[in-house]
Amino acid sequence: MSEPHLPDGEPVELYLDLLRLRLNPEEYDLLLRLVRPALRALGEDVDLADLGPDGDRPDEGPVPQEIRDEAALVIAAAVTGRLDNVLIELDYEDTGPIRVVTDAASAADPDRRREIADSLLRRRREDEELRGIAEVSDLPTDF
Repeated sequence: MSEPHLPDGEPVELYLDLLRLRLNPEEYDLLLRLVRPALRALGEDVDLADLGPDGDRPDEGPVPQEIRDEAALVIAAAVTGRLDNVLIELDYEDTGPIRVVTDAASAADPDRRREIADSLLRRRREDEELRGIAEVSDLPTDF
C-alpha cells in the first residue's frame, strides 16, 4: 500500500477484515471484545454492529499474547489512521522487556528505539516519584 493514510474508519475496518480471515472465530470474537470499548471511546467511524458479538468477556483466563498484540495494533490504526504501525519489544533495564506500538520508521531505527525506551524509563521514574509523594500525603496511589 503506497498511501498509509485512509479516510476515517477505513484503516480499522481493513485491518479487522484481514484479522477476520487470519484468526479463528473464537480468537476474532475475543479480539473484538477487547477493542470494542476503545473504538467506541475514540469515536471511531466503524460500524461496530457489523464487527460481531458484543458483550463482556467472561473470565476465560489469560488473553493470548498474539490477541493482545493484534488488539494494540487495531487501536493504533484507529488512533493514527495508518496501517504501518509495528509492535516492538524493548529491553527495559530493571523490569525486563516492554511491548510498544510505533511507526515502521521508528521501529527500524536503533537510535529512535533507544529514545523511546529512555522516554518510557523517565516516565516510569516520574510515576514512582509521584506515587511516593501521594503515599506520604495519604492520597490514592493507584493512578
